[in-house]
Amino acid sequence: MNKIKYLLLATLIAVSAASCKKTLELAPEDYFGSSSFWENESQVNNFMAGIHTQFRNQQFQFYRLGEMRGGGLSNVDRQNTSLNDLPIIQQDLSENSTGVSAWAGFYGPILQINLFIQEVEKVGFLAESRKNYLLGQAYALRAYYYFHLLRTYGGVPIRLEPEVSNGKTDPIELRKARATEAEVLKVIKDDVNKSITLFGGAASPADKSLWSPKASHMLKGEVYLWSAKVYNNTADLAEAKTALNAVTGTSLLTGTAASFANVFKQKNNNEIIFAIRFNVGEAEMPSYGQFLYSTFNFDGQHYKDSTVSAGVGNFLVDPLKIAQTNSQQIIQRYGYTFELFQTYQLADNRRNATFYDYYKVNTAVNPRVVTIRNTALVKFIGPDAATTTNKKYFTDDWPVYREADRLLMLAEITNAEGGNPASFIKQIRDRAFAPAADPTPFVSGSKDANELAIFSERSKEFVYEGKRWYDLRRMKFGSDPLVFKSTNHSYGVLTKGTETHKALWPIERAIWTNDPLVNQTPGYATTKP
Repeated sequence: MNKIKYLLLATLIAVSAASCKKTLELAPEDYFGSSSFWENESQVNNFMAGIHTQFRNQQFQFYRLGEMRGGGLSNVDRQNTSLNDLPIIQQDLSENSTGVSAWAGFYGPILQINLFIQEVEKVGFLAESRKNYLLGQAYALRAYYYFHLLRTYGGVPIRLEPEVSNGKTDPIELRKARATEAEVLKVIKDDVNKSITLFGGAASPADKSLWSPKASHMLKGEVYLWSAKVYNNTADLAEAKTALNAVTGTSLLTGTAASFANVFKQKNNNEIIFAIRFNVGEAEMPSYGQFLYSTFNFDGQHYKDSTVSAGVGNFLVDPLKIAQTNSQQIIQRYGYTFELFQTYQLADNRRNATFYDYYKVNTAVNPRVVTIRNTALVKFIGPDAATTTNKKYFTDDWPVYREADRLLMLAEITNAEGGNPASFIKQIRDRAFAPAADPTPFVSGSKDANELAIFSERSKEFVYEGKRWYDLRRMKFGSDPLVFKSTNHSYGVLTKGTETHKALWPIERAIWTNDPLVNQTPGYATTKP
């Protein structure tokens, strides 16, 4: 048992130490295997730093779950490279091809949070305000993980205690069936509400890479909006609005054409509420280089202008300057659809701050024939290599919550309540076209038309921020979620009736083989007896 506790604690503390650039003297196994670990505030703070590091390590999983199935990614190779995660992108999921495994890997971090909550609630050496603040962070982070699990799998096993750390190691005793969706939703609501209570009147820190009271209110707003629209708990709309309106002091970056791009380039800016921090020499955004072009089959083959004339010879040669020494492999393993790029108006600042478009053109014929239309994702491309000793790092922060999200959720709530969401949408569009005027200002129409307009803004605003799949599941035309194909809009990715079960993800056989109490997600074929 001491060995298990040591591995759990020592690993997390080591990760925390690396993140904080501190050197810790690790004590023998029997030290970490006992409650003597929780002896001072430094140890507690380091454990919370480790929890945040684990959270950062999940960034690409958050993206994978929240966006890859949303219809924005292409399943067509355009650079002679193999594409990753095609079963997810193509909605081709089954018990034998689940896209992700082991409950997305979230129970490991949940275990650490459970241990933190259990031990910190018992300590007496922390000032009450500090203790409550740390617990406020822990309860909210646990709610965030369970919220992803709920939106991914529906009902999941609920584990709110560190059973293994407490000596419960019998695999039979550790078995646990999937709770209902209502039970999981209640746990999430209880945790986020407890977090807000524990934070009390505490202010959010200037460092927006740490979970804060504002982040908890954003999470509550998102959870209660989901509850209202997915589970028809319409009274929760008011709770969601109250939570989002409690977030004050943040504002959109506005005024210039570069304002949208600066949201991601400037750390701790006024628009960010909570973001995953990446820094040169510490950690960079994983897999981002796989959303760019492959330099070995790019140079001298593509044009920036799809109407280029023959003989001009103005081939592109690494326009994004990524052929230099890089900290990760640069190759296109993922690509957004060109149709998504085309949804942006030409004057929309978000267009070129999100994508770099390029073309293969047959110049031997007139008129010219475009043979390939492609884009590279530039939204999180990081600082210029010249500012980082001539090596390219992908170290822009990844927003979890920002002011634009708050405004568009408030627009969605207002529309659901039968109101006019124009005041919220206007702020988003004004920033998108600044300093010029919005050429096609939003005009409130029917509830369904407004819903589609809000989704359209979200789809352009939050590319690569892990929201589109969840938006499709939550937002509706009539009574049907946008996730289902419809003659009323072009956003659906599933066929209602035959693919309704695919709104949730399947689990792999290994889960129910190891725990017979767990059943396959309803609707998926299974070999479980």
